[in-house]
This record gives sequence, C-alpha cells and structure tokens, in this order.
Amino acid sequence: MDDSYQLIIIGGGPAGLTAGMYAARSRLSTLLVERGLPGGQIVNAELVENYPGFPEGISGAELGSLMEQQARRYGLEIAMAEVEGVDVTGEQKTVRTGEGHYGATALIIAGGSEYSKLGVPGEDELRGRGVSYCATCDGAFFRDQTIAVIGGGNVALNDAIFLTRFASKVIVVHRRNELRATKILQERAFNQPKIEFLWDTVLKSIEGEGQVKLLRLQNVKTSVESSLEVSGVFIAVGLKPNTGYLGGVLALSPEGFIVVNEQMETGVPGVFAAGDIRCGSPQQISSAVGDGAVAAINAEKYISSIL
Repeated sequence: MDDSYQLIIIGGGPAGLTAGMYAARSRLSTLLVERGLPGGQIVNAELVENYPGFPEGISGAELGSLMEQQARRYGLEIAMAEVEGVDVTGEQKTVRTGEGHYGATALIIAGGSEYSKLGVPGEDELRGRGVSYCATCDGAFFRDQTIAVIGGGNVALNDAIFLTRFASKVIVVHRRNELRATKILQERAFNQPKIEFLWDTVLKSIEGEGQVKLLRLQNVKTSVESSLEVSGVFIAVGLKPNTGYLGGVLALSPEGFIVVNEQMETGVPGVFAAGDIRCGSPQQISSAVGDGAVAAINAEKYISSIL
C-alpha cells in the first residue's frame, strides 16, 4: 500500500470537494482521488445560474476551480487517478487505482454519474453549443426558441415541462408510441400547449456549424427520414452512476446508484456516499454540496468513535 489516511474521498465534483473541505478543516488526513478535472460534471456547464451566491451566474469551470482552491487551502490532498476497485471488508478500507493503492479508516464515494449519451454524430462536437443534458442548467439560454427533448421517461417529461418556461416550442422525440413517464407527468405534458410529440422516432444525427441548427430523424416503423430545425436539443435518456467497480461491494439500486440513509451511510460501517451517485439525489450542485457536508461530518464521527 502506498499511503494511509484517515479518510479517502472518491470523486472531485461538488460533493467530493465539499467533503474534502470539511474533512481538511477538521484536520483529518484526507486524500481525494479524481480521474479528471476537479469540479465534476459542472465544468461542462457554460453558465451556472442556480447556485446561491452568484447572482449573475458563474461558469461551471470557474465554480469547480473555486471549490478546488477552497478545499486545497485547508490542506486537502488531491491525487489524479482512476479508481479500479475498493476493499471495504476490514476495518482499514483500501482504494485501488492505476497509480497505486491507498488505505483509510473511512471512505466517502462521491464519483457522481454521467448523463447517458446517444452516441450520434454531432453529439459530442456540439455539446455546450445547443446539445445539453441538463434542462435546469441550460434552459434559460433558449428563450423564445424551438428546442427538442429526446426521451420518454420521467426525466424527459420533467425537462420538457420545465423548458416551456423559456422556449416557444418544445418537441419531445420518443422512439416508442407511448411514454414511460408516470401518468401525472404525461397529463401535464399533454395539457401543455407548447409541447408537441414525435412518436416512433429516433435521433440519427445533430448538425450545425458551431451551434445546433438541425436534427436528422428516422421513423422506426417506416424508416422514413426527416429533419427538424431547432436551436437546441436536450438529451434525457437517463443517468449512469459511476459505480461499475462497486458491484457486489455495496448495496446498489437496480439502476446502479448507491443506497444510503439520511446520514449518507451505506450498509458498510465507515463507508459513505454523497452526491449524484447516491439513490434519490436531485442531481443538483446545491444538493451535492449538502450531501458532501453531511458525509464528511458523519465520517469524522465514525473515525473518532473507533480511535
């Protein structure tokens, strides 16, 4: 084992960085392990307008950087590495990474989740330029414009309903001829005059020069192709938690999210989860920050109880 700490935090998004700040301020020897840029998913947001304290909004990259700076100020150590597995069977927890193995008394898993992608041409190239995965983050940028939502579940309909606050028209594109969302959401969507539906239709590609302009679509029953002019497209086909290495280690929901209680405790003593990776998360920056604080406070209590 390379090093041993009192606490290891997996994930450097808002939940992980907040947990790291709280732990470092409590003078716990703490290591945060992050595979990419600290800040998590928020670094992809062009403008964050719903996080308290920034009335004019702030770029996701800048907000993530400020959170990192604040955590480091109190002595948080950050290692850039990909977590390959964990061992939580003993009193000492082990985190295995491509850069080495680390041990700790307690562990906070805050690795977040990733928006499920469709993998169609133009999706990655136009992300942040009309392609979005977060209606509450980016909806206000499409005031009085025509936009599309891809999906037919609860997230898609919630997004579509929310987006009617800004857009002149919201077109829901769904691969089936009926929705998977709850009935009450369907009723609200069907009764919203700004929302239209394209049934039995899939997205084939997203086009535009530096900004989304056109969607190429195909009817799954007739194979007839069509095009749709929009200013933006919100892809709402689900979230995939970063828990691939935790199968059989912790209790996970059928969707792969970590099951926790109100103290962010998992079923394993000394192991906590926070942020988008846990069951029931609203997937918002502010809720992730709260989760991180709760997890760190309870991790400190756990560490103190076994010393």
